[in-house]
Amino acid sequence: MSYVTDIPAASPEIARDHFLRRLSVETDCSDVAATLRTGEPDFVLLHVVGSPQAYERRHVPGALHLPHREISAERMAEWPAQTPFVVYCAGPHCNGADQAAFKLASLNRPVKIMIGGITGWQDEDLPFALGKEPGILRQ
Repeated sequence: MSYVTDIPAASPEIARDHFLRRLSVETDCSDVAATLRTGEPDFVLLHVVGSPQAYERRHVPGALHLPHREISAERMAEWPAQTPFVVYCAGPHCNGADQAAFKLASLNRPVKIMIGGITGWQDEDLPFALGKEPGILRQ
């Protein structure tokens, strides 16, 4: 036996359900980038941490700057109720995306976290947008 198998793996049914639950609340940088490249994303991408100046220095192309502290029912009324949101923050060391996702879910909004955040985006060598505008992800 090893440290890996000291505790037996879950049954395939339990594992399937576990990973389905995770995938229902998480997405990754690669999948977000692939969807953004189509030019017709089926979600709203939110950059949920940092100052406006930090957003201007770099953000994921297509992302709107909406700090998690500013998420409210009034602000979210800008989008239809069933609009899916993808939120991200600085990276694994930041819980801003979790706070934003919690607020959105509490407002009955569909939401996923882009795991890795800015750090993950950079690790995947994906380009950033600069400036006040969301920008677009080019091919």
